[in-house]
Amino acid sequence: MNEAPENVRLIGGEMLLWSDSSHTSGVTDWRGVALELVRRLLPIETCEGREGRQGGEGGEANGADRGARARVLLVGPHPRGLVDEVVARAASVAVVLRSYPDACALAERHPDLAVHCGRLSALPEGEPYDLVLALDGLRRTHSAEEVAPPWRESLGALAALVAPGGRFVLSVSNDLGIDRFVEARPADRDGGDEHWEPHGFDQGYPDGPGALDEELAAAGLTPERCYAAYPGRAAPRALLARELLGCDLPDALTVPLSARGGDRMLVADPLRLTRLVFSHGLGEQLAPLWVAMATRPSAAPTARGDVPLGQYEDAPTDLPLGQYEGSPTDLPLGLFEEGHAVHEVTWGATRRLPDGVERAIPAGRVVEEVLIEACAREDVRAVRDLLTVLGDWVEMGGDAAADNLVWDGERFAAIHALPAQPDRPADRVVLCRVLWRFAVRLLAAGHHHPWPWPRQAEQLALTLCGMANRPCDQADLDLARKLDAELGQPAELSDAAPTYRDLLGARDRLADQLTAALARVSRLETKLTYRERELLRAKGRLRKTQRKSAAYRRTLGYRLSRRLARPRRVARRVLRLLSG
Repeated sequence: MNEAPENVRLIGGEMLLWSDSSHTSGVTDWRGVALELVRRLLPIETCEGREGRQGGEGGEANGADRGARARVLLVGPHPRGLVDEVVARAASVAVVLRSYPDACALAERHPDLAVHCGRLSALPEGEPYDLVLALDGLRRTHSAEEVAPPWRESLGALAALVAPGGRFVLSVSNDLGIDRFVEARPADRDGGDEHWEPHGFDQGYPDGPGALDEELAAAGLTPERCYAAYPGRAAPRALLARELLGCDLPDALTVPLSARGGDRMLVADPLRLTRLVFSHGLGEQLAPLWVAMATRPSAAPTARGDVPLGQYEDAPTDLPLGQYEGSPTDLPLGLFEEGHAVHEVTWGATRRLPDGVERAIPAGRVVEEVLIEACAREDVRAVRDLLTVLGDWVEMGGDAAADNLVWDGERFAAIHALPAQPDRPADRVVLCRVLWRFAVRLLAAGHHHPWPWPRQAEQLALTLCGMANRPCDQADLDLARKLDAELGQPAELSDAAPTYRDLLGARDRLADQLTAALARVSRLETKLTYRERELLRAKGRLRKTQRKSAAYRRTLGYRLSRRLARPRRVARRVLRLLSG
């Protein structure tokens, strides 16, 4: 074992050879939405706030510097970007890791960080923390060399570390999340370390947001807000609050919450399944992950239960996070990532962060879903009418894929507008790209369509272009595929890792080919049987003719004619020899 850095403290139960940062460990890959949530919880001090605090009477504290005075505890492994963001915004940060290699690597990267290496139950008591973050859950807080403590016990140990008025953020995975229905491979086949001790045997593990609130309340915390994380527990890219999920969410908001692509084995179309979950009001119950935020009630005399936090003008400067003016009670209703941008969801609108303009959520149904339903019932007229209107919209300057476009019956609206292109291709190329992308997704998801002859997405795309009264050729299709690749997130699926739906589609295609081959074999067998009967009849006629011929040879006239013809043949042969 190598010598540990000075800021690493071994507390017992450390795993000397195991690393939680490997790709097989299953650590939650938090990115933009988690970073934005940390920025809301730990805002940094601005220059204006610093000047106002220095020039104010009595040295009143500005709410913007609470992040610089907060003590933060990170429990379990977290992505590097998230740890760097917390270290940059908080005055004091401590980390609890069970992996010795991970603890040493983190301590070398941040020399001022207090790293405790070992199990959570061995963490020494000390001053409580203003913010406790456990965004990877509680499964990696104990060693695999000991019996895992009950989930409720681990929660109580963490809740005891939260200071009065402080916040506690916990991630809890849902065993009945939508990703469990999408995945074809059983969860225990992943081989992650979380499967050493399946928590399904733990009766205290929460089975829903309501049970999670009860467990937090039993631990002495006040539930503040619960988020549903989508599209999956491995890489959440969206957080939706319970208040938002209680409303009828528009299609333009629920479409980006579905998992797309990847190297997973999918048993169903994730977009279709996610849409059904939200349309039936089960977005919170079937969320792959829950992120709960709770606070510990403050015992300070200034913190009265009938006055919300953040409304005390004369708040003292030595209170923990959350007990003074400007406390982050305005937590976002929802956050989601689209590409490299993070958007905040408000009531009926979205806003690109950090300083984007608020944009109303467009109403209407997703064009891809409308086309899939029309193809399922073989309504070719509806498909033709919608594609014709779509072609007119493209010729007017519109550009958005069918899975990024909504239709309210009168007009189209892009869910996320594409960046303006300086050199826009021809309108037929843009429309061909939209329809080719739809054809790829239609065939990849295994949906039915009323055109049995196209076996490839290219053939189906050219057929759809013809139905839109904008015929395209192979050259236009090549330009459309190149354009789709330049815009990012191409619709083509990788051949190296086919999805389960691809295997089902291949099986269906082979079944169709086998049915056609069996039908051809049946036709050939029928024709062969007919030809065999014809051959038997021909053989019968031949035998009859041969019998007649044999009877004719036995007649007197035939024998006389043969004898009379013999001298004539001899004479001809002699003449040929003499003429030589």
